[in-house]
Amino acid sequence: MVVMKKFFVNGKKYETSGYITISGLLHYFNYNQTLFVLEYNSLICDQKNWSKIEIKDNDKIEIVTIVGGG
Repeated sequence: MVVMKKFFVNGKKYETSGYITISGLLHYFNYNQTLFVLEYNSLICDQKNWSKIEIKDNDKIEIVTIVGGG
């Protein structure tokens, strides 16, 4: 039996049955990993930890893009 994990990225629900890290998720969605801040379950998450954190059921990820202007 396959167990599905649901998680949320910027409020949108996704599901996976496999192992995926934050870094893997960002690669899958083709994010430029230098232009945003990532919040993982309500805490700012340092980029050096992204490859170590496995996404689990009901995790909430918010990606805040950095925009310049003048």
